[in-house]
Amino acid sequence: MRALKSYGIAVLLILILGGWLLTGTLVRGGLGPEMGDVTVVSALEGEDGGLLTAAVSASGVGLEPHPLEGADDPALSIAERNALTSNVDGPARSVRTRIYTQSLMPLRVQLRGHTEANGIVDAAVRTSDIVREVHVSAGDQVSEGDLICSLDSGTRKARVNQAQAAVAQAEAGLQQARNDFNINAALRERGLVSENSAEAQSAALRSAEANLEAAQVALSNAEVELENTEVRATVSGIIQRPIAKQGDLLNMGQSCAKIIQLNPMLFVGSVPQAHIDLARTGLSAEIRTINDQRATGEVRYVSASADPLTRTFEIEIEFGNPDNAIRDGLTAEATVELGSVPAHLVPQSILTLSSEGVLGIRGVVDGKVVFYPTQILQDGRDGAWVAGLPVSVELITVGQEYVIEGQAVTASIDSN
Repeated sequence: MRALKSYGIAVLLILILGGWLLTGTLVRGGLGPEMGDVTVVSALEGEDGGLLTAAVSASGVGLEPHPLEGADDPALSIAERNALTSNVDGPARSVRTRIYTQSLMPLRVQLRGHTEANGIVDAAVRTSDIVREVHVSAGDQVSEGDLICSLDSGTRKARVNQAQAAVAQAEAGLQQARNDFNINAALRERGLVSENSAEAQSAALRSAEANLEAAQVALSNAEVELENTEVRATVSGIIQRPIAKQGDLLNMGQSCAKIIQLNPMLFVGSVPQAHIDLARTGLSAEIRTINDQRATGEVRYVSASADPLTRTFEIEIEFGNPDNAIRDGLTAEATVELGSVPAHLVPQSILTLSSEGVLGIRGVVDGKVVFYPTQILQDGRDGAWVAGLPVSVELITVGQEYVIEGQAVTASIDSN
C-alpha cells in the first residue's frame, strides 16, 4: 500500500513538470514583473549554448540562410525560387525532353442540334367520296406506289364503260370515213364523180378523227377518276397518324394518312459566327444521337443569314438511315470536318504558365531553357493540339516547373 502511494506521488509530480515545460516559460523571482520570464530552452542552454545546441550541431540538420536575398518572396514561382537558391557555379539542372514535329490537325467543329425527318407527306385524295377501306396502320413501312386506302367508286366504273363504248363507236366512224374517202378518190381518178366531192370527204374524215380523239380523252378522264379512288403512297416512309377511318367522307385534297420520310434523315443545328467562313456544302460530318446511334453524312445546306437572337447560322446535314433506326426529333451532336491546320500534338502535362501568366511550353535550345507562348487549338484524349511552336522543337517533358527561361540545363532525350 505504501509503494502504491509513492508511485502515485511520482506520477503527479511528472504531470506537473510536463505541464510547466509545455508552457515554454520559466519565471525567475526577484526580477520584477515580467522581467524574470524566459523560455525553458534558454534557461537550459544559456547564452553560449548547451546540450541541445550541441546535439543539433552534431546531427547536421541545422538550417543555413538563403544564398541570395529575396529567395523567400512568396510572389516568386517555384522555378524562379529554385534559380535564386541554386549554386550558379554548380552543375546545370537535369531535365528530360522530347522532339515534337509539326503535323496537320483535323479541324473539327462540334454542333448541337436534333434529327429531323426529310419530309412529312400527306397521302392526299384527288377526288371526293366515302372511305371504303383502309389498307395500312400507324407504324407500317410503305414504299412508293403502295395502296393506302380506297374510296367508294360510285358510278365511276359505269362512266368508264360508257367512255369505252364511245371510243369504240368513234373508231368505227373513223374507219367508215376513211373507206368513203378512199372510194371517192378512186372514183375521181376514173372521172365518175366531180372533183368537188373530195372536199366533202376530207371534211368527213377530219370530223371522224376529232370524234375519236374526244372519245379517247373522255375515256382517259373517266379512268383517272376511277383510279383516284385508290389512294397510293407517293414516297417511301412510315405511316403516321392521323389516319382516315372506314366510312369517313373525304373531299379532294384531304389526307388519308401521313407518311414520314426517315431515309435519308437530316441533322439540323447551328454554326457559330467564329466558324461560319469555313462552313460550306459538301463537308463530311459524323452524327451521334443522344442514345448513341451513329451515322455519317454530308452538309447540304448552310443558311446565308444569322438567327437574330443567337447570331448563329442554321446548317443541315443529310445522312443515310436505311433501316429507319434513327427517329425524328432526337437530340444529337454533329462533328463537322472543316479541313486541317498545321499544329503540334503535345501532352497536356507539359503546358505551363510564365511568370507573367502567359500560357506556353518550356523547351531547350543550345542547352538553355526557352519559353514558347502557345495557343490551344483543340483538347482531347490524345493530348492538346497547340499553335505557336517551331516546325521541329525540343520540349521539356519532365522538370519544366523547376527551371526558368535562360537557365542552363542538361537535357536527356525521352524516347518513349
